[in-house]
Amino acid sequence: MDLGWLVNFLKGMVKPVLALAVVLMAVILSYWQKLDLGWEMVYSIFRAFVQLSVIGFVLQFIFTQKNVTWIILAYLFMVAVAGYTAGQRAKHVPKGKYVAGVSILAGTAVTMLLLVVLNVFPFTPRYIIPVAGMMVGNSMTVTGVTMKRLRDDIKVQMNLVETALALGATPRQATIQQVKRALVIALSPVLDNAKTVGLISLPGAMTGLIMGGASPLEAIQLQIVVMNMLVGASTVCSIMSTYLCWPAFFTKAYQLETKVFAAE
Repeated sequence: MDLGWLVNFLKGMVKPVLALAVVLMAVILSYWQKLDLGWEMVYSIFRAFVQLSVIGFVLQFIFTQKNVTWIILAYLFMVAVAGYTAGQRAKHVPKGKYVAGVSILAGTAVTMLLLVVLNVFPFTPRYIIPVAGMMVGNSMTVTGVTMKRLRDDIKVQMNLVETALALGATPRQATIQQVKRALVIALSPVLDNAKTVGLISLPGAMTGLIMGGASPLEAIQLQIVVMNMLVGASTVCSIMSTYLCWPAFFTKAYQLETKVFAAE
């Protein structure tokens, strides 16, 4: 059996292991400041080490396959995990995990389809999986924040919403301001990042290309595409999540579902 790949992998892990020195520094500082975060830091890094190692072997396998089924399965797995995580953030939203998952799936799928149709990215594992990962991860955060903020704002302003409903407004009309506020708050970090990209820090995709030997001009071309797709996917996901949340917030008689807003 050829074990050359294993030898190369172990050799390549020397630098990551050496980089644990900075984690040790963080643990010592945590202990010194009595933050009680030392074990959590160790656990987090250990988990990241294991997860990234496993996913590295999985991607190595997928990249060698020509069947598009593996691309779709990897993408759906990422969406499922992201939907669960975003749903946990908005745990008081009924069927929050389902709402988040569907929203993330729709937003990222539409964005990815558009990029493939326009031939921005070829439909190959080496391109689609990393790009989809960036979109899904970003959309997960935006969707979770949107859902949680919308529910919390409606709870705080229940009297205003109920008054609007009593005057004949539809659920959408009665909560339009809360929806707008939730979307603005959720999307603002994405837009701020787009405004300051390259001025404060070099993003991951751009940094990876430069460190891999690509020219800075090639790196910025890819990064511009990445920023465009993140803004597009995040906007679609967040807007769709608000539409999917509405049915759970109101009864069939267009009244607020008070039990949704009673829990803390």
